[in-house]
Order: sequence, then structure tokens, then C-alpha cells
Amino acid sequence: MGNFFDSFAEFWDLYVQSMRETGIMVVYSLVISAAIGLLLGIVLVVTRPGHIYANPIVYQVMNIIINVLRSLPFIILMVAIIPFTKWVVGTTIGVKGAIVPLVVYTAPYLARLLESALLEVDRGVIEAFQSMGATHRQIITRVLLREARPSLVLGLTIGTISLVGASAMAGVVGAGGLGDVAIRYGYQRWEPNVMITCVLLLILWVQIVQSLGTAIAKRLRKR
Repeated sequence: MGNFFDSFAEFWDLYVQSMRETGIMVVYSLVISAAIGLLLGIVLVVTRPGHIYANPIVYQVMNIIINVLRSLPFIILMVAIIPFTKWVVGTTIGVKGAIVPLVVYTAPYLARLLESALLEVDRGVIEAFQSMGATHRQIITRVLLREARPSLVLGLTIGTISLVGASAMAGVVGAGGLGDVAIRYGYQRWEPNVMITCVLLLILWVQIVQSLGTAIAKRLRKR
């Protein structure tokens, strides 16, 4: 146990830096992915057969694209889009180079989660608003998004946890963060205490995110 705490003190600055890098990757990727995922989720819902903007062609095309992107493991996707990443941010390494593949990986996943959340809204509520003359835009903003808020929050929580795991995998290609520290020090230099610490810090990340997401969703349900 003493060796563990000695190792923790020795690598303290490294852990602080890696937590900061992980936080930057997760926050930036989550904001962009959530915006794209919510937009895609809304389009998937409203263009499906029988909905307010029913369009089988748009729905099927988007459905296929999202399924294809979701079927790719993150590590393969990250390597496959290296030219695109370099074109967008000018680099393929470091925190900046990790954000693009993280967004491409997470956005379709969030789109599915948010689509499921929006589909939970009772069609009777939508029809009631339509009968009162609500426009399609009002149905999206005042019915779908408002009624699905707790489920949307839980979907974003699950997506964030997945994003934390993906950010750790990005460490394999030198993206920084806890995954990079675990690979370079814990695995390549065979420092078991560093590996254990990185695992514990990732678990802490997940616990904080899950607790916050659950608490927010619970509060929204009471309103």
C-alpha cells in the first residue's frame, strides 16, 4: 500500500495533466456530438413513416449512414479517418487530433439514444397539439423535446460514459489523457500502480457522470 501512495505522489503532476486532457476531450467532443446527435435524432424521428415530416428516403439514408458509423470500432474508425482529421484540425495526435474521431464515433451513438428517447413521447400528446393548431416546429420544441427531457438526459449520460471510455482508447495513438498515461507508463514501462490509478480515476469519472445524469433526470421527472 505504501508503494502505491509513493507512486501516486511521484506521478501526481502527470495525473493532474492527464485528467485535464481527458476533461478537454470529453467536454468538447460531448458538446459537438450532442448538438449533431440531437439534430440527427430529431430528423430520424420526424421523418419516419407516419410522423410529422414523413420522408422514407431521408429516413432510410440516414438510418443506413448511422448504422454504418456505429458498426465501426473506435480504434479502427480513428485510424480510418486520419486524413479527414488532419484536414479538419491540422493534426492527428494530441488532444486536438482526438476530438474529431471522438465526435464522429459518438454523434451517431447519441443520435440512436436520443431517437429512442424522443420516440417515448406519447403519440396522443402530439396529436392533441396538432388538433389545437400547433405548427410542426412547435411540436418539435414544445412537445418532443420538452416531454422527453428526462430520457434525453439519461441518453446523454450514457453517451458521455461511452465517450470517457473512447477517450481512454485514444491514448493508444498518443492523444493524451488517462489512456495515454496508462499505456505509456502503466503498460510499456510496467508500472502496475500507475495502471491501477488510471483505472480508478476513470471509474471516478464514470461514477460522477452517472450520478449527475441520474439526479438531473430525476429532478426533471418531478416537474
